[in-house]
Amino acid sequence: MPDKIAFLPPKKSVLDRRDIIVADLSDLLPKGCLVSEPRGLVPFETDAFIAYRNVPLAVALPETTAQVAAILKYCSRYDIPVVPRGAGTSLSGGAIPQSDAVVIGLSKLSRILDVDYANRTATVQAGVTNLNISEAVSADGYFYAPDPSSQLACTIGGNIGMNSGGAHCLKYGVTTNNLLGVKLVLFDGTIIDLGGKALDAPGLDLLGLVCGSEGQLGIVTEATVRLIAKPEGARPVLFGFQSSEEAGSCVAEIIGTGIIPVAIEFMDKPAIEICEAFAHAGYPMDVEALLIVEVEGSEAEMDAMLASIIAIAGRHGVSTIRESQSANEAALIWKGRKSAFGATGRIADYICMDGTVPLSQLSYVLRKTGEIVARHGLRVANVFHAGDGNMHPLILYNINDPEDAARAEEAGNEILKLCVDAGGCLTGEHGVGIEKRDLMLHQFAQVDLDQQMTVRAAFDPHWIMNPSKVFPLEGRPAA
Repeated sequence: MPDKIAFLPPKKSVLDRRDIIVADLSDLLPKGCLVSEPRGLVPFETDAFIAYRNVPLAVALPETTAQVAAILKYCSRYDIPVVPRGAGTSLSGGAIPQSDAVVIGLSKLSRILDVDYANRTATVQAGVTNLNISEAVSADGYFYAPDPSSQLACTIGGNIGMNSGGAHCLKYGVTTNNLLGVKLVLFDGTIIDLGGKALDAPGLDLLGLVCGSEGQLGIVTEATVRLIAKPEGARPVLFGFQSSEEAGSCVAEIIGTGIIPVAIEFMDKPAIEICEAFAHAGYPMDVEALLIVEVEGSEAEMDAMLASIIAIAGRHGVSTIRESQSANEAALIWKGRKSAFGATGRIADYICMDGTVPLSQLSYVLRKTGEIVARHGLRVANVFHAGDGNMHPLILYNINDPEDAARAEEAGNEILKLCVDAGGCLTGEHGVGIEKRDLMLHQFAQVDLDQQMTVRAAFDPHWIMNPSKVFPLEGRPAA
């Protein structure tokens, strides 16, 4: 796996004008809001997809929507590529810049602008962290539903770009199901508002188009999101199985029966061991696979739902059932799951895949994933959102060994193709970015990609917005 990944060829005219561009951007921003020195640019050379890195031309850190618009107007006028960046937690390389690009970081747009309980909405700037929204309204009995594992750091702007999900998306949906409106700055600096506080906006669903567009259609600076009343109670339960296949079959039957818990999370034995060593959550260590199933509602509702789930688990060889007995124990159970990626990083480098498969194919894909990784001489830890089939195999490797890294990347590609061939798709919540860009033709015919690129070009005819992402570099229209 090389240090550099293929980007569109850098524009020599842009590189030759670097000093002029930096000076002009400095005039558009307050003091301290532009990074241009080599050492200062290093933290922006990659995101959480650390296998690749590239230093940008400059980094702008605007404080207002108007400043974002001024930067985009300038970059559009002089044909300078732009890469939007939230907190840099992208696992698909969505925020990795190219050498002739200006990164526009939104970390300074970090205010909660409005909380409207009458309409159950919050309007926030794009740099507000996911978790901060729930914390701001928790005392009044509300929360923001999407909860990526990186929610302590990831921001709403990035969540919108990737249509992020999280453990509780099984019941409440992903970002697009909880997003009501955005303020969007287009490639030429034009500012538009899409949607609002109403549950449904008139006209074409441009909001749905923007959510998940990975910074290619414009830059979101503000968002209006749905707030949800906290449930009366919630209870996570651990279910242990002697095989991943049994756990996968159990998940399929739970959903097939029509039961919708708030979350169903899966861990195999390597993931259990990694997470338990970090979080000391009390996970059973004598099982091969673990499900965390959380139900919510009144005590009677939770008891009834769990009785049905326990009966289903019994038909699939469950060997351990452990209900949380307190709020602290419930929090510890979730701490283990939400720490999985960081805990894995303590013991090895890894690539985290993001394929999604039909629930009926979970057991098959888990088995084939193990075979693929073993064939490449590597290890894998599986931890994922089982309720909606969003798989996250963590392929462990040594990033400092080029051959090991190449094997890991090839194994990952094979797993993603397996997910598509099983009736699923390349990504559930991490986006395409760079990681899956060259696999798009495995899922889509060229005519399908052409149509997607036609829509993209309607928003950004010169392809300056995050131009090296999502679509294979070959077969693109001329800008």
